[in-house]
Amino acid sequence: MAPPALDFEPVSSMESEAGHLFKSEPQVESHHIAEPVKSFSLVNADEVVEEESYAVQAPPSVPSSASSSASWLPLNHVMASVNKPTSGATKLRKMIFETNELIVCPGVYDGLSARTAIEVGFNALYMTGAGTTASRLGQPDLAIAQLHEMRENAEMIANLDPFGPPLIADMDTGYGGPIMAARTVEQYIRAGVAGAHLEDQVLTKRCGHLSGKKVVPREEYISRIRAAHAARVRMQSDFVLIARTDALQQLGFDECIARLKEARDEGADVGLLEGFETREQAQRCVQELAPWPLLLNSVENGKSPTITVDEARAMGFRIMIFSFATLAPAYLAIKETLQRLKKQGIVGTPKDTTPVTLFKVCGLEHSMSVDMNAGGASFKGGVFSQNMMPEVQIPLMLPRQNHKP
Repeated sequence: MAPPALDFEPVSSMESEAGHLFKSEPQVESHHIAEPVKSFSLVNADEVVEEESYAVQAPPSVPSSASSSASWLPLNHVMASVNKPTSGATKLRKMIFETNELIVCPGVYDGLSARTAIEVGFNALYMTGAGTTASRLGQPDLAIAQLHEMRENAEMIANLDPFGPPLIADMDTGYGGPIMAARTVEQYIRAGVAGAHLEDQVLTKRCGHLSGKKVVPREEYISRIRAAHAARVRMQSDFVLIARTDALQQLGFDECIARLKEARDEGADVGLLEGFETREQAQRCVQELAPWPLLLNSVENGKSPTITVDEARAMGFRIMIFSFATLAPAYLAIKETLQRLKKQGIVGTPKDTTPVTLFKVCGLEHSMSVDMNAGGASFKGGVFSQNMMPEVQIPLMLPRQNHKP
């Protein structure tokens, strides 16, 4: 089934006095942080030159479920219509609130996995914290990677293609109290990250699909959400704030719903209940929080039952991330190849997978065109020897449509 129609204006909940054109969560009650946010010295949106502003313009009223489905934008239309560089947050926000399609995000953890997901054609990506910790540090997901490692990795992935799919990133607990939660949001925004989920585990957290998780009191968690929301207001960003709770193991389903509702009322755009124990729990969560958009984290062989994309779509989820989609297969492929090398003395790479193949995935043609269009001669003779595959064709690098060079 299609997700329930929204009965509120689908852009993010930010104070009108701040000059933002946002309004995203159900108007259940006023924000508790309204007064602190009002005191910030912010530029009025009316004073910002239209071409330089990435603020979301309030769309027409969202149609009710009885309205024609043609009123929703297609997901691919959003990808094509938001065509400014570093506009991932605006793109993601429009995907959530101006389409009714499920946004499927493969988990990526480094440049190659992200480039491959872009090559395949996904509309959005997710930077997994577990994958970042494993690939960059060779460590388990036990709060070992901190803001520096996470932001640096997210910035690299988010900027591989400035016109490409928006990136949702893991921001764990915010790496400290409210001050650090705000700092994390600010750094993610400057890095080009489109959105991130902020959770309620203790600082010595662990992967959401391990046992023994502990969460902070609800009041402490909500202070993180308030700080993150206020930071995005200060930054005048379309950054999508995702409230995640891991309280199911320790405190039960009802407390999870209460935490997510309070986070929603404090400005979070999307909710995430981590570690569903049954499909029925997942369906009930969507129903109890409707029409608020919810994200489903799929970790095969984790604590939750496997839910397919079609099942998640029918339940009414709006975003679905696959945290281990590239990490686990990469480990298996690497291990198999190294075992072959150790036993047989050969890697066994298929003949059509050459160095050039991998470099092309990583932007070889673009890099060469940058040099050649600037008058450089570094690649005048090509990059291949005669016994390699035919020379790569270097396209003339032209400005993208609707983008001023």
